[in-house]
Amino acid sequence: MNKKRIFDIIQIGNKNDIPSRAFDIFISAVIIINILVTFLGTFSQLSFLRPAFDVIELVTIIIFCIEYLLRIWTSDLLYPRKNRTMSVLRFLLSFDGIIDLLTILPFFFLSGMVMFRMLRVVRIFHLFRINAQYDSFNLIKEVLSERKRQLISSFFIIIILMLGSSLAMYSAEHDAQPEAFENAFSGIWWSVSTVLTVGYGDIYPITISGRILAIIIAFLGVCVVAVPTGIISAGFVEKFSQKENSDRRFHDIREVGEIFCDKKCELTGLTIKDITDKYDIRVYMIIRGELPVVPVENIKTEENDILVVNSGVIVKQDSKNRKNRKG
Repeated sequence: MNKKRIFDIIQIGNKNDIPSRAFDIFISAVIIINILVTFLGTFSQLSFLRPAFDVIELVTIIIFCIEYLLRIWTSDLLYPRKNRTMSVLRFLLSFDGIIDLLTILPFFFLSGMVMFRMLRVVRIFHLFRINAQYDSFNLIKEVLSERKRQLISSFFIIIILMLGSSLAMYSAEHDAQPEAFENAFSGIWWSVSTVLTVGYGDIYPITISGRILAIIIAFLGVCVVAVPTGIISAGFVEKFSQKENSDRRFHDIREVGEIFCDKKCELTGLTIKDITDKYDIRVYMIIRGELPVVPVENIKTEENDILVVNSGVIVKQDSKNRKNRKG
């Protein structure tokens, strides 16, 4: 098995390649088993299974190490424009490379510092790396990526509200209950539980001014926390609408229509000339983000482009083909 084939297998998300899909499922199962063993190892009632847990953990870590070394070995195929050294360095410093490394490190340092023992949790993020290439999680990733500016703005507003409310509550309650509101940090703990509608109840105002502030802050918290929820919901609705519009055959489009170039669309990455020659589709306009792009022959379509097309030729050709088959 050559290097290119190994690279294709260990890369994530190729649903048409059975060995690659089997490898993804295998790695997911290994991760789940590893996390399950780590979880069960915390139960004192299962201490008699500790030797078996240690063996399972050792086997899964060996699998992780082999996968990590294979990804380093094939990194030059992942970054073909870089030389061998730079491609390895790029992988080691990438999100996937760091997650892979942090997945392995805790096994060798479990008896050492607490920080390394806490890295066990990082193994869970290994699942995100696999699921990120499939439709379910990829849709979430696309929504968060496209709405990141609005989300950052809404989170910034939430942080300002928490800081302001913590200082206000500290000023109102410190004299009445200095142990509960000892400093501004105590106020932050209260504001977080209030603004995020958790309400632990371990710290609460007892003065009239403090309770009035708490009522106002609680109402503001409900309104502010609803903002990022609305942004994400609107993003999902927009994405689902785009997916619906893209799930149509070329011969279903009459006269003028739109084609959404997602990952599954066979037009994504083709030049306008290739689309015209291969599919006999005339592209009138490319909508890229919020900007219209003139469809010059050498322009390549990109993911998330919307093509305004005329498919009358395809409809006629498809109808002609059906008649020929009947004849």
